Amino acid sequence: MTAPLMSLTWTDHVTGRQGFLVVDRLVRGVSSGGLRMREGCTLDEVAGLARGMTMKEALHYNPEGRYIPLGGAKGGIDCDPQDPGSYGLLVRYLRAMKPYIETFWTTGEDLGLTQDLVDRAAAEAGLVSSIQAVYPLLDNEATARRRLADAFAIEVDGIGLDELAGGCGVAESALAALDRAGVPYEGTRVAVQGLGTMGGATARFLARAGLTVVAVADIKGTIANPAGLDVEALLAARDAYGTVDRAALRSGDRELPGDAWLSAEAEVLVPAAVSYAIDITNQERITARWIVEAANMPVLPEAEQLLAARGVTVLPDVVVNSGTNAWWWWTLFGDIDADADEAFAHTRRSMRALVEQMLTRAEADGTTPRTAAHAIVADRLPVIAERFGWYR
Repeated sequence: MTAPLMSLTWTDHVTGRQGFLVVDRLVRGVSSGGLRMREGCTLDEVAGLARGMTMKEALHYNPEGRYIPLGGAKGGIDCDPQDPGSYGLLVRYLRAMKPYIETFWTTGEDLGLTQDLVDRAAAEAGLVSSIQAVYPLLDNEATARRRLADAFAIEVDGIGLDELAGGCGVAESALAALDRAGVPYEGTRVAVQGLGTMGGATARFLARAGLTVVAVADIKGTIANPAGLDVEALLAARDAYGTVDRAALRSGDRELPGDAWLSAEAEVLVPAAVSYAIDITNQERITARWIVEAANMPVLPEAEQLLAARGVTVLPDVVVNSGTNAWWWWTLFGDIDADADEAFAHTRRSMRALVEQMLTRAEADGTTPRTAAHAIVADRLPVIAERFGWYR
């Protein structure tokens, strides 16, 4: 793949903090990718995420679908989202990026930011919407925007459909791998790092499928129970940052150090928080059979090589967590309606087919799932470019 189409660094005139935008590729003149905020965010990190978005979009290419994949992009701001000045910084960043958001970058929530916060800051920055660049591609803008707004208003058992769609995709990826290996759900144990948007929804879907969630980690540490945690109680006790109120713990629940989730006695690990969580040192503690990347880039490449050498399968982020992005566009373009059951069914069907294709390719080529996913992308990008061109 080529170098990014565009890469820029912005410096805030008030705080001196930096923000970044990388547009990896345009399709029909538009790119897609969320905006993250975290202390230590770098341009290289954002570039890697933008390349990942190009891959996620290409992996969901369906020539018969109304949703035609866009190009990949990503934004990032180097700031702790809990810093008192973070919201003002976010507004100034969006104001600076306004020309790009108005014309070719569609964005939304990512690590450290909620969609509600992005929407509020975007309005204050003078934007119509954080995804307004895609509006000219819609058959009926008013109908499409109403359908997406209706979908965002849906809650299922206290959690918004926008959160649940991504978790449904992650969970279905894990379940597809278990099914392929002939492993029953009953008795299969799961540890989840991060109980925010993606991790919380994933934990719910896996628990409801019959798996046992034995550990979850948040910023305060790891909560563990070998007999299984009460996932719904923990979800109900979260704050806006995914931190669980320890008053909700039961007598059998234990509080352990923050990195204890890595060595939990579980068959499935779901890193659903920060990037670069698993490195060449701490990977030695992992005894799980599968790592399901709900977060972006949680496993360092060198660590993944070592894990593969000892039989641990990493299901890569470019596939596993692509359901959130795809659900936005399936809904906006009209492939699905604003309906939870339809959204879950479509997500499960699409993610299962994608995971099956990836694992079949990996087995046939004798490679890792990530390498297989990249090979599928390499096959699809020229097809997309031939149909739509590089920029138009």
